Amino acid sequence: MNLDFSAEPLFSWYVVLLCISGVAMVAIGAVNFGALSIGWRIFNAVAGIGFLGYGIYLGFIFEGGEYLLFFKAFILPGVLIFNFVRSLASRGNTPAPQPFQPAQADVPAQPFQSDAAAQPAPAQQPAPGNQAG
Repeated sequence: MNLDFSAEPLFSWYVVLLCISGVAMVAIGAVNFGALSIGWRIFNAVAGIGFLGYGIYLGFIFEGGEYLLFFKAFILPGVLIFNFVRSLASRGNTPAPQPFQPAQADVPAQPFQSDAAAQPAPAQQPAPGNQAG
């Protein structure tokens, strides 16, 4: 094992943080809270496996020499974890879906009348030759 916090504290902490970041990202990708899309979950899992794999390689397989120290490697997990938390928060703020209720038509206050019944009948006038005298 290559971890020696007294001799190489930067390297040792780097390996530990790579592994912690990797495990956190794999967990976010693996657990379906319904907050992230499938694409973001896959990206989280793949990036987490990469971080965890590199941390395990440096901690257990690496035999010395040069290694790459990616400070940017800790920005990506921070951004992805922030995106996950933000998705959870926005999911909690959305109202629950309501069951479908068909719209009801306005019911008229009076009973239905046809147009002929609604108009008053014209007044009848007496025929011109039948007038009483």
